[in-house]
Amino acid sequence: MRVVHVDPPELGSQDGLAYAAFRPVARPGARVVVLHGAGSVKESHYGWGRSCRAHGLTAVCFDMRGHGESGGALDDRALDDVAAMAALAGPPELPLVLRGSSMGGWMALAAGARLGAAGVVAICPAPGAGLVRALRAGTLPDFGADVDAVARLVASVSQERAAAALGPALLLMHAAGDETVPVEFSRGLHAAAPGSRYVEVPGGHHRSVQHDGELQAYALRWIDKRLAIE
Repeated sequence: MRVVHVDPPELGSQDGLAYAAFRPVARPGARVVVLHGAGSVKESHYGWGRSCRAHGLTAVCFDMRGHGESGGALDDRALDDVAAMAALAGPPELPLVLRGSSMGGWMALAAGARLGAAGVVAICPAPGAGLVRALRAGTLPDFGADVDAVARLVASVSQERAAAALGPALLLMHAAGDETVPVEFSRGLHAAAPGSRYVEVPGGHHRSVQHDGELQAYALRWIDKRLAIE
């Protein structure tokens, strides 16, 4: 039996945010910040982090406030936290890519437009208004959140305008069988963002796209093309 040992990520904490950084041995080609969904944790995306590292990219997965090993509550600092993790991933001259799922997809869109990201991979992105309704109704997995602060943040962002600003720098991926976020939402964002790329997968469910190895490889190839343009 052959045992394969995988190099662990660099673990740490910054301003109360627990993170795991997957850094390649050579100088990275870009910084990738990974944004999980509501009630999820950074460890759920270690597979993507390792794929990025093998691809010559630095990937930082982190627990949003109120999640995992991070303290406090999710609030209106969320986009500032994304910027802080981008700075932790590497110097500003390195291109920035954001990859987010569900609630993380919302944040990737909002932060990507603000930070001038070279690429944003939004997987089954949640509508901001729907996120706030679910928080108020208590239908999401249990995590710490200042709902009023999150509502203020959501109100300050138009996902359609953010998508339009990203244009060709946006890759949307959605499963047609998503039972949580209707696939029509990503179709609308794609229509609002000329030049964006949209991948719709038959069947599936809310979490199937983010963990699919073939689709992860597709996203990495798309990132390569974006970095070549940059």
